[in-house]
Formats: sequence, C-alpha cells, structure tokens
Amino acid sequence: MKDVFGNALIDYQNGNYIEDIITISSIAGMDIMSLPYLFRSYNEMPIIEQIALDSCIDSVLDVGCGSGSHSIYLQQNNHRVKAIDISKGAIEVSILRGVKNAKVQNIYDLKNEKFHTILLLMNGVGICGKINNLNHFLDHLKSLLTIDGQILLDSSNIIYMFENKEYYIAKNENYDGEVTYTMEYKGKESKPFDWLFVDFDTLQKYALNSGLNCEMVIEGEHNDYLAKLTILD
Repeated sequence: MKDVFGNALIDYQNGNYIEDIITISSIAGMDIMSLPYLFRSYNEMPIIEQIALDSCIDSVLDVGCGSGSHSIYLQQNNHRVKAIDISKGAIEVSILRGVKNAKVQNIYDLKNEKFHTILLLMNGVGICGKINNLNHFLDHLKSLLTIDGQILLDSSNIIYMFENKEYYIAKNENYDGEVTYTMEYKGKESKPFDWLFVDFDTLQKYALNSGLNCEMVIEGEHNDYLAKLTILD
C-alpha cells in the first residue's frame, strides 16, 4: 500500500502543506482529513482526548500514533511511551517531532512486552477492521497489559448517520459500524481498508467475552465516547 497518510504528514512537517488528505468512505462518500489537525497541541484536542491523556498511568503504548501529538504530550508529562504505527512516514515525522521511542510496527507483531496503559485514540479500535475481529484484537491487547493496566479507547456509534435518510442501511448480517475507506493525496490513492466504529454497548459485550471490564469514562456530544478497559479479577 502506498503510504499516502505518511507522505502527507512528511509534507506538512517539512513546510510543504498545500492540500489535505481526501478520504472516501462506504458510508459518507468524500470527506477531508485536515493535516493541521493531525499536528494539534493538547489545548487544541477535544475533551475526550485530553481526559484520555490525563488518565494515562506509567508506561504507555500509543497505538496508531500518527504524527506523535499524543506521545509528545505524554513524554512531557514524564510517561515512558512507545509509539507504533504501520505508516513509515508517520513514524519518521514522530521521531522528527521528538518522540523518543517510535517504531514502524503492526500491533499484532508486538509481543512479550507489558504496558500500564494502551492508548487507542481517534477511533484507534478501528484498526481491527471488522466486528468479527474484535475479540481477537482485545485478546491481543490484553496480553500486552500489566495485571493492573488499562486500555483507553474512543469510538462512536455511527448509526445516527443513517437515520431518516434514503440510503439508510437496513439491518443485515453486517455490523453497522463496519466502514471501508480509501485515502487520496496529491493524486496518489491507497488501497481500500476496513475500519470499525463500535458503539459502547457492543464494545462492553465483546470486552466481557475477552475477560475485560469496560466502563464509560465520558460520553461526547456526537455519539462518541471514551472507554476504559481493565482485566477482570
């Protein structure tokens, strides 16, 4: 896959910002992903992200770190952070911005390490792609937690996008939060990839199946939420 996302981040980091990333999704068509937003400071972050960062304890795994904005804030507040992303460009930018421990790595390739906090922001749980993958994903995250550790993730219930609209997706065998995306930047297009948005009740059910307690930390104004998952006794 062309590193469309990473190339856009590199351009912005190097002062070559002339356009944003275009996203095309199976539910909303074409949209814009603002590059400046991906480089936001703590004070520019939504309250859900701020609460998540301030709730981190001890060592932190920042999954899908992007440009490193969350990791930088955590480092500044004396956390030991490991930042990972599958985008080579994202990791290059994270390192340039000062992230001390950043690595191009798929979460499933990470083993034999333990963290007090696993952070998945900007709907980071989406990387599991399909609802049928969610328990395998949570099982793997659990294997990376210390016994008293926590997973902090945000997501949203996107069913509201279909209500009272002609293209409402009727209930079928597919979970409504399963979305397919493509990214475009400077005429280059990524391969389509699956992304999952999971409502809180569904997350709670799957978390229990993986031996995890799931609690709501804060509910946002746009059907979004921040959840905390911990290992059940």
